[in-house]
Amino acid sequence: MIAGIRHSVKDYGDHLIAFRPNARLYLTYGIIAGIAMGIFRLLFNFYVLSLGFDEKLLGNLVTTSNLTALIVALPMGYLADYLGRKSSLLLSGVIICLTIGMMVIWPVPSILYGMNVISGAAQSLAAVTMSPFLMENSGEHERTYLFSFSSGIQMVSASVGSWIGGYLPSWVGGMRSVEAVSSQAYGGSILVVSMALAVSILPLIMIKMPRLNHEERTIFAPFSYAAKNPKKLTQLILPMLITSFGAGLIMPFMNVFFRLQYHQSDQVIGVLFAWGSLAMGIGLLAAPPLADRLGKIQIVVITQGLSIPFLILLGFSPLFWVSGVAYYIRVALMNMSSPVYQTFVMEQVEPSSRAMVASLVSMSWNFGWAISPTISGILQVRYGFGPPFLGTIILYIVSVFLYWFFWWRKSEAREPAG
Repeated sequence: MIAGIRHSVKDYGDHLIAFRPNARLYLTYGIIAGIAMGIFRLLFNFYVLSLGFDEKLLGNLVTTSNLTALIVALPMGYLADYLGRKSSLLLSGVIICLTIGMMVIWPVPSILYGMNVISGAAQSLAAVTMSPFLMENSGEHERTYLFSFSSGIQMVSASVGSWIGGYLPSWVGGMRSVEAVSSQAYGGSILVVSMALAVSILPLIMIKMPRLNHEERTIFAPFSYAAKNPKKLTQLILPMLITSFGAGLIMPFMNVFFRLQYHQSDQVIGVLFAWGSLAMGIGLLAAPPLADRLGKIQIVVITQGLSIPFLILLGFSPLFWVSGVAYYIRVALMNMSSPVYQTFVMEQVEPSSRAMVASLVSMSWNFGWAISPTISGILQVRYGFGPPFLGTIILYIVSVFLYWFFWWRKSEAREPAG
């Protein structure tokens, strides 16, 4: 058994050693940005509430960002091809850094909405660039590991950020002689996020990418691929679209859920999110060898299916510790297959079509997130968190069934009888 563990560790290490210089620079960026965004995701909702706004506005802000990302996803796919992967990553990083700072400097609804529009466009550009970039900077040997390690290391970094974020308002509040739950303390903490994101851009500057020729930038290749493969594109995208509707109902509000449902403090929620991100990171890092053994689609169906009972416990347990443990297990299981599926999607398309297909995948994810948070915010104000959780559970069950129906069942049908 020990020999088997050593072999597995060595095999995993061999895949990591194979990462190329550009991939390593991107991972460095991901670590720094992951810490910063871990802080931001924990504190931004509290910051908005501390300004005197309610959950309805929170839902509208999330919707605004994701609706923008949805609308501009296709143009961002073209822009990613036109600018190149490095320039696209740099531009998105700079814009996100500036918009977060602006939301603190001018904390009024019009600026909050405007910055979420601009940030949504930048996030869309980053999203449609990431998968083609990793695909083009990896070989078949280490590709699945790079996709998973990239997501995993960002999640682990986010866990560090969530832990820091739980204490940062107290530190900032102490320095400014204000309460830790004041808008000044939260705002100062988010300014720290903006500065950290500025530092994260430095590794991206060091990336060296070859120039793309005209053929690789042609605008007709993605449409040609879509015209030839409408059924395949639908099967690749529809399950993710349904999952996004479910995720958008509850995931943007998990910090608010733990505060209102279980009356927990920022520090407790920060630690909970930190361990949750760590659990997710561990799951992401464990996914590649499992995918090698069981298959990519099999991992997607098994892990997302197993997460649903824990989602039920998370939303409806009367005990905080049960809900907390369910949160850890649920985020690890539900998210560990995401980069494996991204790899699978990129392997299905031609190189000239990858940015556009990545745009469609991004659109499918942002479509649900653009609509669901507003619906959830209204439901929370009127009925609490019960209906949003029920909606998420039902939608996740449907999406898991579709992954199985479209891809696992098809792979079994192709296998010869034994």
